[in-house]
Amino acid sequence: MTLTVYNTLTRKKEPFTTIEKDTVKMYCCGITTYDYCHLGHARTCIVWDVVRHYLQWCGYTVTYIQNFTDIDDKILNRARREKTTMEAVSERFIEAYFEDMERLGVQKADAYPRATHTLKGIQRLVSELETKGYAYASQGDVYYDVGRFKEYGKLSGRKLEDLQAGASGRVVVEDPEASKKKDAADFALWKGAKPGEPAWDSPWGKGRPGWHIECSAMVREILGESIDIHAGGSDLIFPHHENEIAQSEAVTGKALASYWLHNGMVKVSGEKMSKSLGNFTTIRELLEKFEPMAVRLFILQAHYRKPVDFTDEALAAATNGWHTLSEGLLFGFEYGSKLGFKRDLPELLPEFVQRFQEAVNDDFNFAGGLAVLFEIAKDLRKERNLLVHQGNTETSSELLQKQWYTLRSLAHVLGLEADENQLKPRESNGLDDTEIETLIEQRKEARKNKNFTESDRIRDQLKEQGIVLVDKAAGVTTWHHN
Repeated sequence: MTLTVYNTLTRKKEPFTTIEKDTVKMYCCGITTYDYCHLGHARTCIVWDVVRHYLQWCGYTVTYIQNFTDIDDKILNRARREKTTMEAVSERFIEAYFEDMERLGVQKADAYPRATHTLKGIQRLVSELETKGYAYASQGDVYYDVGRFKEYGKLSGRKLEDLQAGASGRVVVEDPEASKKKDAADFALWKGAKPGEPAWDSPWGKGRPGWHIECSAMVREILGESIDIHAGGSDLIFPHHENEIAQSEAVTGKALASYWLHNGMVKVSGEKMSKSLGNFTTIRELLEKFEPMAVRLFILQAHYRKPVDFTDEALAAATNGWHTLSEGLLFGFEYGSKLGFKRDLPELLPEFVQRFQEAVNDDFNFAGGLAVLFEIAKDLRKERNLLVHQGNTETSSELLQKQWYTLRSLAHVLGLEADENQLKPRESNGLDDTEIETLIEQRKEARKNKNFTESDRIRDQLKEQGIVLVDKAAGVTTWHHN
């Protein structure tokens, strides 16, 4: 079973091979630290988190890097509004980022380089581009000479002549730097200092880096000149990733990345998410209404390259789906002792593992993998209902344990985790098993004496504690947690 991935660079699916055997170097463009993370960030971070998990499950050693852009006009503007510093704004929202990602079950990257921590590497790269003739200084700024890089546009499919023609007649109005550039398509590598802005010393005078050069420098400094996977949202294909390729490959003469992978965009109720439309939703706001694992499930149910539409109805459906999965994931914790599950970990059921891997190997088709998980979870729910209503199951304990362990293992690959501690409040909110059985006996006695008021009171008391009673033939009453 060969893993194939869709490479934006070649516009086709390709077998996945690595530069170094069984080792993956992977870089994902992270957030600009000026505000709380929104739905688009949730999708990007969850998708590439799961890709990393899956590659590790397949046996690869993965080094996963995600950067923070902590030098940016948006950060500076917020700092001015709040009468604080760029550093203070960045630190606040980096801390918020980690809080949001932890709630969504996103594992930490191996490193989080920042632009402010990579200034020497950035300046070195700019100097090399200047030496090789790909960059030029102009009035305190340094620009990349796009016309010198003959392959410019190979990622996005855009042609340089079209970009130049498109800029004709309007660039002077829209681009205050136009007079400094040789060509309208050229972009800034280093920006000269402006009054009231943070600035750093450089060979070109005080200033700060352009956005695109930051990622090129961070990739090179931590992962080297060529990596296996460069990932991010599809909105970054042009100009950000196109410019990264131009910068890095002009200096090294090597491919920056073997595979360029991009996740699709996010809509909210059919419209593009934007503050101007009033549909801008942060992760924090979303998690006030929906469970984190339901959000994660919702994102994984759509193919990562396709657009996804966040609606309350879709997330409500994902919540129901998560409840089905979580019932299966909690099955062994809830009934394992009753069924005599052994402490030794069982083998995974190979037919489910094979189907899961076959699905996901097709360009990270996590939705296909989820179908396998739901199949197992529904089987376990059926057995759970039999246990509750009949006191026994139709399947052997050994097979049930294997099903449960397989479900948990495959769900773990997708980062879908049900906390066994959530079972405890249902038992400790007031009643343990012995107390429940005592109340059931008291209710039986009340029913025998035709004291239905007392019988109903006990049923309601148990119901408030999340205990559902099932009255059966011959006066038998069973119970289960709601």
